[in-house]
Amino acid sequence: MSRRRPGPDPPRPGPAPGAVRPASTVRPMSDHPTPPFGNFETVRTALDACDLLARPVADALKNWDDRRAAESVLYVDTDPAKADTAVFCEAYGVPLEASANCVVVAARRGADTTPAACLALAHTRVDVNRTVRKHLGARKASFAPVDAAVAETGMEYGGITPSGSPGDGRCWSTRRWPPPRTSWSAAGCGAAS
Repeated sequence: MSRRRPGPDPPRPGPAPGAVRPASTVRPMSDHPTPPFGNFETVRTALDACDLLARPVADALKNWDDRRAAESVLYVDTDPAKADTAVFCEAYGVPLEASANCVVVAARRGADTTPAACLALAHTRVDVNRTVRKHLGARKASFAPVDAAVAETGMEYGGITPSGSPGDGRCWSTRRWPPPRTSWSAAGCGAAS
């Protein structure tokens, strides 16, 4: 039995670049969307910013079966020099526990190399050498080199998002995903490289 401290529930964080909100919690967007956390100068629905997104991300949003969920994804303009997780969170006021990193992994078995996207909360690590390697049935796995990650995704390094991820479209995530008590998270925006 768990005990809960008396008082109100903590505030729930909200979306940022490339964030995806579960369909059961989607609310209609207004003409002037506001992110539920962070300090961003430019905020628009991602569908209204498709010209700024990498083609796989824009295509994933446009073809999402749940239109309301696609319309709830927000695009915020950020400085690529502030893409490092700690710097991003500090510069834009995004809670670390509501931020996520999407990394591209190169899994090898024989002569075949398979790219895969892995999503982890910003305060956790992706276990590439054991967990990801086993999930992908590979003999060896490592973080993809920057040039390979950019080529596979068509996205800027530091802004890779799980939407439109490489490989067969699957995105592996940690068991801690989604963050507890949240319905929003910050992930890469999938900006075109």
